[in-house]
Amino acid sequence: QVQPVESGGGLVQAGGSLRLSCAVSGRTFSSYAMGWFRQAPGKERDFVAQIIPGGGGTYYADSVKGRFTISRDNAKNMVYLQMNSLKPEDTAVYYCAAARDSFVSAASRYDYWGPGTQVTVSS
Repeated sequence: QVQPVESGGGLVQAGGSLRLSCAVSGRTFSSYAMGWFRQAPGKERDFVAQIIPGGGGTYYADSVKGRFTISRDNAKNMVYLQMNSLKPEDTAVYYCAAARDSFVSAASRYDYWGPGTQVTVSS
């Protein structure tokens, strides 16, 4: 069992950058694929990115490809989401989650979730 906790959200102008962090407690962190999701008000929770347990493979939603980068540090039990060229439509609560399977984008396939961190992009 693992427990993610996100940090690093905030208010940024369009075109700016933010780096989200996810600290994950639990001794089996390195065996989980880690993902980022986001949920805007009144909308469903959408997949953003995933990184496989060893960190050698990543998978992105088309809407963020080329702008966002997911990474992990297994020695520190950390996952990161570097977000560049932010747009107002990136405004959402961002969640970090753990999955036993790699290359999955459905929220139902993720077993453990953090409480979320708010990202607001002003125009």
